[in-house]
Parts: sequence; structure tokens; C-alpha cells
Amino acid sequence: MQDVLTCRNISKTYHDGNNQTPVLNDVSLSIKPSEHVAILGSSGSGKSTLLHLLGGLDSPSEGDVLFKGQSLYSLSSNALADLRNRDIGFIYQFHHLLAEFSALENVMMPLLIRKEQPAVARAAGLSLLEQVGLAHRAEHLPSALSGGERQRVAIARALVTKPSVVLADEPTGNLDFETGQQVYALLKSLSDSHDTSFVVVTHDRELANQLDRTLFIKNGRLIADRAEEANA
Repeated sequence: MQDVLTCRNISKTYHDGNNQTPVLNDVSLSIKPSEHVAILGSSGSGKSTLLHLLGGLDSPSEGDVLFKGQSLYSLSSNALADLRNRDIGFIYQFHHLLAEFSALENVMMPLLIRKEQPAVARAAGLSLLEQVGLAHRAEHLPSALSGGERQRVAIARALVTKPSVVLADEPTGNLDFETGQQVYALLKSLSDSHDTSFVVVTHDRELANQLDRTLFIKNGRLIADRAEEANA
């Protein structure tokens, strides 16, 4: 079965005038269909940069990222935007909901952007909100929701397009432990039911241990397993 995401020898260096800041160095990995992978690393290790490259939000200085065998960077900007809208969901530590829109409208937004009929988008949005236990909060603005509720809306928004993979950057990092565990359990349950792969960037080892596989980033390099990480 073809991998959902593959990155080949990617490196990323940021330039500021004559100053160069290397962030990632020769990273290669692959994500299989329905696989749940944690990328663990300390602050500044490059894990969020890696997630942005996997999602086509940034381009590597070297190497390539492939989605189901197709290079992201061979696509036009419009085609890449369409692919992200259709096949890649994003969840962030800070939910990034649109403050002026209701929970339902936030969930509907990716479908409306792709010109889906409003009635179809509304039905899909309500279905996802029901799955995350928030159908009764559909018309509430984000300001009227708790932190855990806002993150559940963000999860519903990420999954409403039925993406092949969800990329989550510290999805429970802004929540208390109990709420974080509830949000993670919900994410895993929905991912399983939708046959979605997901990649979770985190510094939380307890969360990482619940996923299928854990990859470590240290000083911009990827370390594949715990034994290697311990000896690095």
C-alpha cells in the first residue's frame, strides 16, 4: 500500500541577511495509511518546521516531500492549496478558529472554500460536531466555548473534508491534563473511524506513547526509535 506522506532527505535553513540558521538536517520518513505517528522533541528542535514542510506550508532548502507519490513542490500554488484543502487536515495548539463565525460555520469553512453547496457543508459540519459532542453548541461563537470545546471544534474542522492525513502541532499543549487526554482520545477515535493517518508533533512523552510509532528530533536530525534517542 502506498505511503500517504514521504519526505526524502529534507533540510531547512533560514536566512537573515548573512546569517544562516539550520533547523532540519537530512530528514527522511514515511507515513503509512491509517498510521498514528508522534514526532517528539524539545522546544526549538525543528519538529514544528518539519510538520509545516509535510503539509506544504513551507518548502525545504533541500530534499522533497511527496503526497501519495507526488511531489508537493511540483504543484502550482493553486494545486497545492487544493490538495491541502482536500487531503490534509491541520490542528494547532491554539485552535485558530475564526472569532466572528459560529462553531458550525468554522467547521463548514473548508467545504465552503472548495465551493461545496452550503446545505451539503452544513450537514457535514453538523455531523462532525455531533461526533465530537458539540451539536448543541453549533451556533455558539468561539468566545462562548471552553478551551477543550474550541479544540474539539478545530478537530471537527480538520476532519470535515475526510482528509487522508491530519497534521497536529501540540494539539493538547494548551489544555489541562484531563482535557488534553479527552481531546487526544477523541482525535484517535475519529481518526480510526475515518481511516485517517495523523502525525502529532509534541513534547509530551505520555501522549506520544499512545501512538503507533514515535520519532524523535534532536538538533534538527530525526532519530527513529527510543533506543537510539537514549544513546544520542
